[in-house]
Amino acid sequence: MTSSDRVRAAYDERADEYVRLLGSVEALSPLDAARIRRWSLDVSGRIVDAGSGPGQWTAYLDAAGVQVEGLDLTPEFVAHSRNAYPHVTFREGSLLNLPYGDGTLGGVLAWYSLIHLEPDEVASALAEFARVLVPGGSVLLGLFEGTDGEFDHAVTTARFWSVASITRMLDAAGFVVSDHETRQDPGARPHAAICALRRAR
Repeated sequence: MTSSDRVRAAYDERADEYVRLLGSVEALSPLDAARIRRWSLDVSGRIVDAGSGPGQWTAYLDAAGVQVEGLDLTPEFVAHSRNAYPHVTFREGSLLNLPYGDGTLGGVLAWYSLIHLEPDEVASALAEFARVLVPGGSVLLGLFEGTDGEFDHAVTTARFWSVASITRMLDAAGFVVSDHETRQDPGARPHAAICALRRAR
């Protein structure tokens, strides 16, 4: 079983529970909402919420007037999102093989959607993000910050990443990091947000 198969099966099994607990912007950190909104204001062109889960961030950006659609590997999440937000486009697909043409997007939001991937798969996903973005296009990553390595996540095995490691991987994929921030919320794992711009080809 590939990691994609494992992640899809794990989230399909717990999709209803995940939606109930975390399927709304209101259930999540207002700091995350503010960060994502700030980032979107600097993006020119269509945004894809890559790993959109229950669709809350896609719908949040759509409500703010952003041209956005969601993409997720998990059929249950895509079905929920289409039902909950029928005016927003959601597709089923993989971060490792994005269904978009070269240089067709202005931004990619990957908010905690890389956390279950193996290191080589993260590199492949970042290369895909670079492929679909226009030069100067922007990616915003959300992840668990820490010493690189696995930990037992509630759904399936996940990984901590250091900002330095992700910065190196972004550079190798054709990005320049424009800013990053870290924080430690009470009772939560350390968080990092990293914004990077696609270098000219």
